[in-house]
Amino acid sequence: MQQQLAEIQNIVEDALKLAKKMGATQAEASMSKVQGIAVSSRLKEVETVEFTNDGGLGITVYHGQKKGSASTADLSPQALKLTVEKAIEIAKHTSEDPFSGLADKELMAFNYPDLDLFHPQELDTELAIKQVIAAEEAALNVDKRITNSDGASYNANLGTKVYGNSHGLNAGYHSSRYSLSCVVIGEQDGDMQRDYSYTLDRDANLLLSPQQVGLEAAQFTLSRLGARKVKTAKMPVLFHRDIASGLFGHFVSAISGGNLYRKSSFLLDKLGQQVLPSWLSIVEKPHVLRGLASTPFDHEGVITNDLDIVTNGQLNTYLMTSYSARKMGLTTTGHAGGIHNWYIKHSGDSDQQMLAKLGTGLLVTELMGQGVNIVTGDYSRGAAGFWVDNGVIQYPVHEITIAGNLADMLLNIVAVGSQVETRGAIQTGSILIDNMQVAGD
Repeated sequence: MQQQLAEIQNIVEDALKLAKKMGATQAEASMSKVQGIAVSSRLKEVETVEFTNDGGLGITVYHGQKKGSASTADLSPQALKLTVEKAIEIAKHTSEDPFSGLADKELMAFNYPDLDLFHPQELDTELAIKQVIAAEEAALNVDKRITNSDGASYNANLGTKVYGNSHGLNAGYHSSRYSLSCVVIGEQDGDMQRDYSYTLDRDANLLLSPQQVGLEAAQFTLSRLGARKVKTAKMPVLFHRDIASGLFGHFVSAISGGNLYRKSSFLLDKLGQQVLPSWLSIVEKPHVLRGLASTPFDHEGVITNDLDIVTNGQLNTYLMTSYSARKMGLTTTGHAGGIHNWYIKHSGDSDQQMLAKLGTGLLVTELMGQGVNIVTGDYSRGAAGFWVDNGVIQYPVHEITIAGNLADMLLNIVAVGSQVETRGAIQTGSILIDNMQVAGD
């Protein structure tokens, strides 16, 4: 793989030299190569086996402050030359943008850490088939009320990513990612429900066993059988940790430069102000070893650093690319391409203590629909979960809608659970919000 990294870096270097030779004042090129397998089964029969061996190069050139981009999957010298020519031609025909251009040279990742993101394992189809069938078998054997399967899938990807630009940067690294998931359907008294479980890691040896994934999928599905509606009312709502990161996903959108300079965010002009409860802080740590959202540099080659996003409820920083930063008279924060390992401070409450704090209200375990307006903060989504009375789960609920305003919801977080969901870029426990509108019967 080291040889592959050097080969990709050479291709990126060739593209940048061509761009300079053809008159570009600045240029940047990125290339990724991914090898992988994806295997899926349904009712213990193999449905699909797919092999991936993809690679492509994208180049962006600047003629002064005119910008042109082109990409190619053909990496022959002739195709490379043609791609750079096209990018140059596009640049000549675009209008000038005073905010365009590469990120500043002093921010580049000329020295970057190895984050232990690459744990290669042979892409073994037989092993993948055994995993998916074992997961389904485990799920289907749990209880006779598990009547059907929506399938299991196993994915393994080994990737190499390189970014280079005319500041003299040509950086790259390898990464790996493995996952196994299973979805089953249960039936009881004519009521059908489905749920799933999954496991995800950079290292295949650290995945949960197929039996564990199947067992969880079955247990989650069984727990939803006999679901009812609840009466329409205002009540506290507890977002289970599996879905709680979505709330902070909306927060990410609201403090991202693109939405801010377009003035399409409910958190406009909130820098230095209270946006979360005073006990709540968020830190970003891009250099966590083996982290699922770890990266040594962003999509513009800017080195990533630890950041205090929110301290004691106060917003410390927006999330900037070099373009949005120039638009707003700020400096890029290294967020071209997204966020990198957010850690949400918890309030020290176990799952049981979170239910006790909820008291009587709704535990939400699934959200549906796209009813979130980042401009106004208005929030309205379909939901399913469990009715909780006096801190004890009573029965499953479905076909309800929960609504509120994100600005109020974030400020009125009562507690964050200490049992944390770790399978994503935002690591958080369950989130309790004091008062939301729930529409049911």
